[in-house]
This record gives sequence, structure tokens and C-alpha cells, in this order.
Amino acid sequence: MIRPDLSSLPAYVPGKRQEDALKLSSNEATQPPLPAAVDAMAAAAAGANRYPDMGAVAIREALAEHLGVAFEQVAVGTGSSALCQQLVQVTCTDGDEVVFPWRSFEAYPIFAQVHGATPVAIPLKDEGVDLEAMAAAITDRTRLIFICNPNNPSGSIVTRAEFAEFMAKVPAEITVALDEAYTEYLRAEDTPLATEEIAKYPNLVGLRTFSKAYGLAGLRIGYAFGQPEMIEALNKVAIPFSVNSVAQAGALASLAAQDELKQRTDTAVVERQRVIEATGAYPSEANFVWLPGETPELAAALAEQGVLVRSFPEGIRITVTTPEETDQLLAAWKAVRG
Repeated sequence: MIRPDLSSLPAYVPGKRQEDALKLSSNEATQPPLPAAVDAMAAAAAGANRYPDMGAVAIREALAEHLGVAFEQVAVGTGSSALCQQLVQVTCTDGDEVVFPWRSFEAYPIFAQVHGATPVAIPLKDEGVDLEAMAAAITDRTRLIFICNPNNPSGSIVTRAEFAEFMAKVPAEITVALDEAYTEYLRAEDTPLATEEIAKYPNLVGLRTFSKAYGLAGLRIGYAFGQPEMIEALNKVAIPFSVNSVAQAGALASLAAQDELKQRTDTAVVERQRVIEATGAYPSEANFVWLPGETPELAAALAEQGVLVRSFPEGIRITVTTPEETDQLLAAWKAVRG
């Protein structure tokens, strides 16, 4: 009764949990949600007997103003990951291709295969997204291209010139998704931003989330923005009432607290540099650093010191948070590496 191809579907692996350990394995914000968001969510929870606003009108209106786009250009979903999956749904049928960098967000190939599309993984080049190789991989079956910027787990970015050159090679009928889940931690200036690029490219969609910098990972709310036709299609395949009332209220209050958000991300940026200098990690523009080539043995050794990091076949990713947690991480690092 079950599709036979599901036996080959890769499993999404979350960051490890251990109650008595410092968890730096999931790219979460270590602080609780912003104070205004906590209050708004508590009030919304009291009305949980009612269905949420299916159209998420208030948060979409606020996001449209924040992004400088029209209301019809914004969709919300249960995290940007859900919107990634919806993009596959609205662009692909059986046998179509989804191109993405690898290693990158590990759900890209899962979403492709779940909907009958063929995942096309393009290896990173010097830990960065190889846009030239991605453009060369386009075929007459390509329907969707994901670009994670900054890339997860390497923290690398593409430049504006690289992106413009890439987009010039992409046929207009192929959708390009610029996945900006970590954009609040960006401090580099020479990189494309979907808020600016969607005006240049009708086939471009931006993806962002409240899970990372805003500290709402447990609520699952993200957003997409682009041309109205694409947003309408995304809304058509969304599960009704999927973004709950508490998430909508928390996101709305969080969006209004940009000064507090900037203070938090500035702290993470400072700690990011501390960790890079102490460990020799690859330069990053996200809330994590990347140690290419490091083995699971290092992750296991750090876990024995009470610090959980994320091990991949290609290396280790460490989430960056606060000065106190950086101190604990670097003490563990010193104990392991000397």
C-alpha cells in the first residue's frame, strides 16, 4: 500500500538532544522569543479553541510592509521548509528536476523525491555554492533551483556578480528560490538579497523564516515572497489553517521589534568571529560556523565535554549563540584539541 520509492527516501536528521548538554547542533537561537512576542503569544494561546486566520492577513500585511512588496506577493507557511516543499509541489510533476547545491539544506532532496521529482545535487566548490556548475546542470526537465544564501552548513555566500551571471543563464520558465533563512546574520554587503532581486527576475522567489534569529523555531512560521502568481499557487497547495494563531501572533510582534532583534544578531556576529578565530572554522555569514573535513570523532569528543555539535559526512557545523555559550564551547574545544 506504500509507494515503493519511499524506501530510498533519505531521512531528515535533526540536531541531537541531551538534557544536560549545551545544544549547538540545530542553529536555534539560545534566547527565548522577544518579550513582546511572548506576551502576544500568551494572549493568542488563550483563544486556541478557535481556528487561526487561514489567510494570515495581519502577518502578511506586516511582512509586505517590512519587505517593501504588495500583500499579494507574500505567503506564510509552517517554517520556510514547508514553503520549500510547496514550491516543489507547484513547479514539478513526475520526472521533473530540482537542482540544488550540496551539501546544503538537507531537506531539498527529500522534498524533491516526495513529489516525484528528481533531485540534482551539485557539489560545493571550495565550500561555496558553485553557481557555474548549477547553471550547467540545467536541462529541459529542470523546473526549480534552490540557492541557500548563506549556505547551510558552510555559511558561504554568493556575490551579486555571480548571482547576476547565473540568473542570465536560467530560462525564464524555471523558478529560482533564494533561501535566506539566515539573512538576519548577514553583514557582508556584496551578496544578493531577494527583496531587491525579485524586482529584476520574475522567476525568483525569496524564502525566509522566524525560526532562527527571531527565536520562534518551536512555532514553525516562515514566509515566501515573489510574483503574485507564484504566491497564489503556493497558497493553493498549503494545508488549511497550517500556520497556527500563536505563531501568527508571535511573528507579528517579533517583526515589530527590529531594534531588539538587531542587538541579538549583532551579539551572534561577534561570537561567530570568536569561534572562527579559535577553531579555524571556515568564514561564515550565518549563526553557525563550518569545520570542513572534521570527523564524527570530534563531535563525539565535544559531546563528552557536554557540547553537542552537528556532524555531517563532509565536516562539522557549530551553532553560534551568546558569549556565555561561546565560553563553554571553547573550553570544551580546548579540552579536546589542547
